[in-house]
Amino acid sequence: MKILLSFTALALLAFQSPQSNRQEFPMENNDLELVSNEDYMNIQENFYDFTMNDIDGNPVDFSAFKGKKLLIVNVASKCGYTPQYAELQELYEAYKDQITILAFPANNFGGQEPGTNEDIKSFCSENYGVTFPMFEKISVKGVDKHPLYRWLSDKNLNGWNNTEPSWNFCKYFINEKGELVKFFPSSVKPMDEEIIALIKA
Repeated sequence: MKILLSFTALALLAFQSPQSNRQEFPMENNDLELVSNEDYMNIQENFYDFTMNDIDGNPVDFSAFKGKKLLIVNVASKCGYTPQYAELQELYEAYKDQITILAFPANNFGGQEPGTNEDIKSFCSENYGVTFPMFEKISVKGVDKHPLYRWLSDKNLNGWNNTEPSWNFCKYFINEKGELVKFFPSSVKPMDEEIIALIKA
């Protein structure tokens, strides 16, 4: 009798365990999916919906850029491309009535932007006389990529482009309607004739 009861109990456990597992794993997967969807929905679909802090910590509403062409650049202070700051400033001074440059310090590539926002601001001012808008340091690549750069590098959000920055000083050109028009890799200098042509178009 005891043997029969033990066998029955084991049979019940064997039957219930798979059922328990089947209930547990879908619940975990669903939870992960919901979190992922929520994060995705927090990414603005309209460029002008963004608000970000400038390098001094002051919020900047991107709706203020409506009607203006923009060149968005991820920058770094210790990069081989860092001298492009000089051309960015040159471009800004020559065409600031037609375009605004938005610079976003990032430490994603080679640890080449290790400083604080204060360090970065001082470096740019002292070495390149930067006067175009600069923003707080963010991540432009990877799992912690800022929503702005998710927008810039996701065709489901910007309409056509999936290319994210491959190194410091990649450039995204935004037209007067807040539409992404062109991506330029680091090797394309700020005063490149194609960038100038887009400004003048």
